[in-house]
Amino acid sequence: MSGSATAAPARASPAAIAKGAHILIVDDDKRIRILLSRYLIREGYLVSAASNAREASERLRDFLFDLIVLDVMMPGESGTQFAARLREGPEPLRSAPILMLTALHETANRVEGLEAGVDDYLAKPFDPRELSLRIASILRRSRRPGAQDPVARFGSFAFDSARGELTRAGEAVRLTSRERDLMQTLVEHAGAIVSRQTLSNRASEQKAAERTVDVEIARLRRKIEADPNAPRHLQTVRGQGYRLVVDASRATRM
Repeated sequence: MSGSATAAPARASPAAIAKGAHILIVDDDKRIRILLSRYLIREGYLVSAASNAREASERLRDFLFDLIVLDVMMPGESGTQFAARLREGPEPLRSAPILMLTALHETANRVEGLEAGVDDYLAKPFDPRELSLRIASILRRSRRPGAQDPVARFGSFAFDSARGELTRAGEAVRLTSRERDLMQTLVEHAGAIVSRQTLSNRASEQKAAERTVDVEIARLRRKIEADPNAPRHLQTVRGQGYRLVVDASRATRM
């Protein structure tokens, strides 16, 4: 091959797309919510869930999701009605990517969903691997490069993601390499709940690694909290993980 040839741009892998993406699953079937959540978390996504449109609306008031996986048939407001309401609402909800789940025989519902503005649909039953590929494809199309402030500020602290540096009132705060990794992940998902599994980032000995996260979080709190026993910035979300609360000037993503 000639040295002057221009290489084609590399296509982002599903793993690279998953990193940093937060998905909202909306389905009234608890079993499906649990199974999809577990699978997508293993794929590297952050996941939240809601059992109906009302709960989904509450989640959307708090966080900006990268994609919504939405069931058609739900009690109360249907998935199609919910999608149409989002498309008629304000930004950024209006442009939130939506993957709709339908039963195989619900042709009319699939058509209505597409007319309501969903990005894609997947018929039940489906292979989880196909779901993952559909999600990655939607996210690949919907993501656009942006000029996000690399510095997250919380109280008198600031963390520069590009440099991996934490400062307090302009003075450097020493971090271990592991504490720096934790801060990078928490800041990347600022305002979102990050599971212990995501923070552990270890493929083997997962349970032990997740327990270690609690110890590492406690050490980090001693550096950034006035009272580590009553944290204001690095909060515990019982049964789910941890959340870094940053100043409102930084866009919240989940």
